[in-house]
Amino acid sequence: MAKKAFALRIDEQMLAQLQSWADAEFRSVNGQIEYLLHQALLQSGRLKTAKLPAEPTGNTEASADTTADTTVDTKR
Repeated sequence: MAKKAFALRIDEQMLAQLQSWADAEFRSVNGQIEYLLHQALLQSGRLKTAKLPAEPTGNTEASADTTADTTVDTKR
């Protein structure tokens, strides 16, 4: 996914708090803001994540033998 740059006007005190928080989590301020926005989108249900495969039911040994081959033929 390509990232787009844009200007953000932010209060100096808020920026300082974000900088401290980002430093504590070894991120840049930009990375911290992106992380927080991502978390907010997930929590609000506005960002859909890839669903994890369902857990196999019944005999797990039999389920392991039925996995599909996902090899892609690129010689076309």
